[in-house]
Amino acid sequence: MKYIILNKPYEVLTQFTDEAGRATLKDHVPVPGIYPVGRLDYDSEGLVLLTDDKVLQHRLSDPKFKIEKTYWVQVDGLPTEEALDELRRGVTIKGVKTAPAKASILEEEPQVWERSTPIRFRKEIPATWVEIKISQGMNRQVRRMTAAVGFPTLRLIRPSIGPLTIGELQPGEYRELTADEVTKLKSLSAGGSNFKSPAKPKGKGGRHYDSRQNSSRPRPSKSKEDFQ
Repeated sequence: MKYIILNKPYEVLTQFTDEAGRATLKDHVPVPGIYPVGRLDYDSEGLVLLTDDKVLQHRLSDPKFKIEKTYWVQVDGLPTEEALDELRRGVTIKGVKTAPAKASILEEEPQVWERSTPIRFRKEIPATWVEIKISQGMNRQVRRMTAAVGFPTLRLIRPSIGPLTIGELQPGEYRELTADEVTKLKSLSAGGSNFKSPAKPKGKGGRHYDSRQNSSRPRPSKSKEDFQ
């Protein structure tokens, strides 16, 4: 069996073919016979799991197993505690109420890579990074959730699915899972235990991208550590 994780870049489809000629997984993962578990939007970035293990793929995609997916969401504005509470209780999207989410403002801006297309910011309005954890998989769910509470998503990154994290992978890079990671993933899909939040991914060369300023700056000597 093959188990691979990819850091999906911005504007890449979570599929291997596209009649319109857009970038797909085939451009980054030259491994035959594997398929993505779930999806990640064309304009979203981060962790995508690919495998030929059909049993695991089914379990991880089935909502009843409640596999937790973590997202780092850069929103337009500074969310109020009331807005965060709405996300935690669940919001209504096209007549369907989402399950309660875990939502909190990140105390420190995550050290992430520069996006291929820069974010357009409004000078008068701050941009804030929020961590949202959900176990559902509705179409564009996280973006619709933040918009529903008044804070549109500017950028969305998925750093983890259950126990799997991006780690040091840069956009377009992939690797095979370790035997221990496969064991944990199978345990989780069978109703296993919870796992800790992911460590924030670090950039290469001892630098990280400041998405608010659209510039790179030296990474601090100490930093806080911590499936759309």
